[in-house]
Amino acid sequence: MYAQVGALILATSLVQLANGFFTTLVALRLGVEDFNPAFEGVIMSAFFVGFTIGSITCGGIIQRIGHIRSYAAFGGIVIGATVGMSMFVETSAWAVLRAAIGFGCVGLFVATESWLNAKASPATRGRVFSTYMVGTFLALALGQLLVGWLPLDSAVPFNIIIALFAAALVIVSMTRAEPPPIVSEVKLPYGELTRAAPLAVLGAVVAGMVSATFYAVVPGWMLAQQVAQETIGLVMLSAVIGGLAFQVPVGLLSDRMDRRILLGTLAIGFALTAVALTLIPRTLSLILPVAALLGGFMSTLYPVCVSNALDNMTGERVVSISGRLILVSGIGSAIGPVTASWIMSYLDINGVLYFMAGATAVLGGAAMSRGVTRPAATPVESPFMVVAPLALQVAPEPPSLNLENGEVQAGTKVDFSRTGKKPQGGV
Repeated sequence: MYAQVGALILATSLVQLANGFFTTLVALRLGVEDFNPAFEGVIMSAFFVGFTIGSITCGGIIQRIGHIRSYAAFGGIVIGATVGMSMFVETSAWAVLRAAIGFGCVGLFVATESWLNAKASPATRGRVFSTYMVGTFLALALGQLLVGWLPLDSAVPFNIIIALFAAALVIVSMTRAEPPPIVSEVKLPYGELTRAAPLAVLGAVVAGMVSATFYAVVPGWMLAQQVAQETIGLVMLSAVIGGLAFQVPVGLLSDRMDRRILLGTLAIGFALTAVALTLIPRTLSLILPVAALLGGFMSTLYPVCVSNALDNMTGERVVSISGRLILVSGIGSAIGPVTASWIMSYLDINGVLYFMAGATAVLGGAAMSRGVTRPAATPVESPFMVVAPLALQVAPEPPSLNLENGEVQAGTKVDFSRTGKKPQGGV
């Protein structure tokens, strides 16, 4: 079992390595190609448009044709679109191809996570997913380091990305792991989630918006300011490492305090850190720790929102809730880069930082207000889920439920940072 699960985790790490490098590469390459700044945000947002479409449709594709064939199909889409980006350097072509890559990537992760959920036993599932997420973050970090080592204006970076995606496809296609069975989904109307957990919905939009804006805009701005590629890679690496460092502490806090107050604290912390970036001297010794703080706050907003939503809805809808919030986050991710590019054309990078700070300050105020003025909901078992950056919050396959035994089987998100206590937050 461990060899089979290890193959899936290795393949996912390769995909994340490619994807982390790819996102920063595209942001930098847009500056090299001297595209119209008004359309740069459209190209960066296109990934999240495809991501959002994929989050709605890829589950049905997997149910129709199975996990292995779906993984091969999604991988083929990503590889073909990456080849196309290296061949057709044009605004509209890149927008369409980035959307295709977003669609394919979310499909790869949905297939992988549901597969891991099915293969891991209840006794080992926590260890499996902790290894999965550590591998994900380390791969994303290594992807940022590649930024400083490779020429931006050649086809070499694209070829490396293609090779990484292809290697992941080969590993999964040759695995001996049996794919999970196909199960039906528990439906959840969109309006019901908004009524039950409005704060979680608002938080998912803001979390997606600021994360996508950061990864889409900041690298390109640094390149335009003639910052060395190695330095750009270090700044982005600091944000990823900060995100990893915040996961377990915030997960523990999430189980010990009102999650609305925790969400408000994280959002206000992000807002203050973003403002600090506009005020401090732009020296590497100051920028790197502040970037790590920013990445930490940014990467924990979304999982706390998911936990808040689960506090207020029944456990058998865990996957449907996650899927709806993924969609909402994807919409925010598509809006963020376009809005930020427009703001930067008038107010430069400080305007973008104030835009992100303003959005998170609104979220922080709303969360604190509801935490103080409204009683906490009666909590249900709801985990804090560690989620990788780059808005890759993906939903596993729907669960099969054994309500008599209180078990949720293959397809549920796994909490590996739980302390065993009941959560204390509500709407």
